[in-house]
Amino acid sequence: MVAKGKTRKRVPSSVPPRKQRMVCLMSDEEIRIVERYLEKYKITNKARWLRETVLTHIHQQLDDDYPTLFNEHEMRR
Repeated sequence: MVAKGKTRKRVPSSVPPRKQRMVCLMSDEEIRIVERYLEKYKITNKARWLRETVLTHIHQQLDDDYPTLFNEHEMRR
């Protein structure tokens, strides 16, 4: 008999295991906002969503802060 349920994706062995924990405290209002967002967009994996959101923001900020040969005003001319 085959069990009908969610199937897990196997993580490739090339992906290092996550061993570090990061804790973030939120207010009741912040939790309600996050829960509403996750429900609206049907996001089921909260940890992955949070990791991707934070790391995407950090990556974008680092790209924006990266030094360039010309400043923005000179490039728009």
